[in-house]
Amino acid sequence: MSKICSFEDLQVWQLSREFNKKIYQATGKTPWKADCRFVSQITAASGSIMDNIAEGFGREGTKEYVNFLYIAKGSCEEVKSQLYRAYDVGYLSVEQFDVLFKDIRTISVMLHNFIKYLKECEHKGVKYKE
Repeated sequence: MSKICSFEDLQVWQLSREFNKKIYQATGKTPWKADCRFVSQITAASGSIMDNIAEGFGREGTKEYVNFLYIAKGSCEEVKSQLYRAYDVGYLSVEQFDVLFKDIRTISVMLHNFIKYLKECEHKGVKYKE
């Protein structure tokens, strides 16, 4: 296992970044373009996932990091709901929905497992080293 030195090393952050890119690509097309408020909501929520993973990493404390990961996980659930909404109004085909939903579900499970690991870990963070 390689050492994690920055948030960019985390696979869950890497997948969140790729997912965010897919959301931006999808929302840059018609019929999304006419729904600026919805586009703003879903791009903000998808960006929040990767941003909270990064911000929590920078806090250098396990307990704080877990809180930020919970926020990221909440953003995953928000995006899931928004994907349903996009599908229901015809912004996404069933194929697009399936790909994006599978991706966001994977990220959510990874966050769940990461949170569980950190909560069970004895290491409390860099800032707590003596």
